[in-house]
Amino acid sequence: MSKGYAEAYQAWREDPQRFWGEAALAIAWFQDPAVAFDGAAGIYGRWFPDGITNACYNCLDRHVIAGRGDQPALIYDSPVTGVKQTFSYSEMLESVATFTAVLADKGVAAGDRVIIYMPMIPEAVVAMLACARIGAIHSVVFGGFAASELAARIDDSAARVVVSASCGLEPGRVVAYKPLLDAAIALARHKPETCIVLQRPQCAADLLPGRDFDFKTLIAETAAADRTADCVPVAATHPLYILYTSGTTGQPKGVVRDTGGYLVALAWSMRHLYDIRPGEVFWTASDIGWVVGHSYIVYGPLLNGSTTILYEGKPVGTPDAGAFWRVISEHKAVALFTAPTAFRAIRKEDPDGREIDRYDVATLRTLFLAGERADPDTLAWAEAKLGVPVVDHWWQTETGWAIAGNPVGLGMLPVKHGSPTVPMPGYDIHVLDDTGHVVGAGTLGNIAVRLPLPPGCLPTFWKADERFHAACLAEFPGYYRTADAGYVDADGYVFVMARTDDIINVAGHRLSTGAMEEVCASHPDVAECAVIGIADPVKGQIPAGFLVLNNGVSRESSGIEREVVALVRERIGPVAAFKTVICVKRLPKTRSGKILRGTMQKIADRQDWKMPATIDDPAVLDEIAAALLDRHIGA
Repeated sequence: MSKGYAEAYQAWREDPQRFWGEAALAIAWFQDPAVAFDGAAGIYGRWFPDGITNACYNCLDRHVIAGRGDQPALIYDSPVTGVKQTFSYSEMLESVATFTAVLADKGVAAGDRVIIYMPMIPEAVVAMLACARIGAIHSVVFGGFAASELAARIDDSAARVVVSASCGLEPGRVVAYKPLLDAAIALARHKPETCIVLQRPQCAADLLPGRDFDFKTLIAETAAADRTADCVPVAATHPLYILYTSGTTGQPKGVVRDTGGYLVALAWSMRHLYDIRPGEVFWTASDIGWVVGHSYIVYGPLLNGSTTILYEGKPVGTPDAGAFWRVISEHKAVALFTAPTAFRAIRKEDPDGREIDRYDVATLRTLFLAGERADPDTLAWAEAKLGVPVVDHWWQTETGWAIAGNPVGLGMLPVKHGSPTVPMPGYDIHVLDDTGHVVGAGTLGNIAVRLPLPPGCLPTFWKADERFHAACLAEFPGYYRTADAGYVDADGYVFVMARTDDIINVAGHRLSTGAMEEVCASHPDVAECAVIGIADPVKGQIPAGFLVLNNGVSRESSGIEREVVALVRERIGPVAAFKTVICVKRLPKTRSGKILRGTMQKIADRQDWKMPATIDDPAVLDEIAAALLDRHIGA
């Protein structure tokens, strides 16, 4: 292992208080914390409990005060509208301070909740930072979410104000947001007092007198009056935001992110994990509706004094599979952080990587992947085509930053395809059996993190301490349950193989669907795949593989299916009972690119299922159901 990582991890182990206390020097405090951690506070302890700071001050004000106001802070690149804009730190600060005054005029104060229901546009980032500036708690809801899902988040957060836009844009279509927002408010028990709506030229929204206000009009009136708002100092333990994830009971889980610990963790990660310096261009191709967007489109890069890219587009289709390389080339990005599914989509459209050759991507130093398991074949393809290190890393909405990764800033460790490498400082990872006992190296089990969780991780769910304890801490006392299954090898490398729900039991053998997917994806004609467990009266469950083939494959799909079955039998063995493979045109995914394996399994088992709120295209589920029916597969 690199000396830098080994020393950093050992320093954390030996003295966590000192390690995180020194890391806290990277951010600006209005009142320095006397201690890094108080184990008697909160559910498992609280970070920097007596510190006072402000996230917006750290992201904008301090850089302008330091004389770097003219540096680009945010680049907006929208291939769906053809608009490109660059905003300096001074310009961002002026916009945010003005919109903060707008929120204050509408009665928003520290502790109030504000829902942000917007597409990938600069005004969404302005709204997030304005909330942070005033001490309000923002809850970003992915633009275009169904009305019922938005209503559930309005009710749970009891939001005072909703900031929205008239529409979002997808390739070839306009998605009107305001009718969805109106329907959500009609459904919700709690009624927000005010809606502030940005009118986009592609779709005009009807505004309700007395409740709805035009975003640009309010900004213009407030700016004309020369009114802005200063930062409100808040406790480090003050919630910065609530980010909802879908709960298994149908009630969304509101992951709470505190302010001080989050800023410290992001500052540490930008330098030591991502190796990004102030002034460099860092691009996270995600959405601000997801945790990746919160951490590494908005707060992390700006906190670091870097330039962030806000991209309103897709990896393919806006206009082609060269979209990412065009953005890197034009804006001189030194690192790209995206989901493996984005690269699988690019590889499917351009398997030979010819689009890369059309652009100068020489500034790119590193590609970071997270969001779903990065299969070794996709990693190898990206390495070969880009010629830069490809770093898989693993984290969750709950943690806010990486649990395991390859710390580029400390000196990269050797890459093992299929592994997000090693635990980051603060994460004491153990693999447990179902009774909570630690298993040996290389043994598949439940991945858990010994408490306390490090700075940046959730302290609880919004107004649901008992639910947080029951969902995350109760199953393995003294640990945070990640709900991921995997193993740690003899070198300390972590391998995340599947969600625990995706571990299938075939005739008494616990098998990882992730391991089978690795083999399926290694076939040269396969662009991406998913393996699920289907109920079987004899074996309990049997695996079924779904394959999406590369563009241009002209062979009969039945032959490819037989070859994939033979590959799995060869590399995993007959114990997998892997006989069922179906080629499909596409897989059902969330808007962030995660494959909806659980829903696919319920369809196959003829169980009742609910349309996932985050699904990108509901029609794909009908295609999966038809493919299963055509093969006479399922209960």
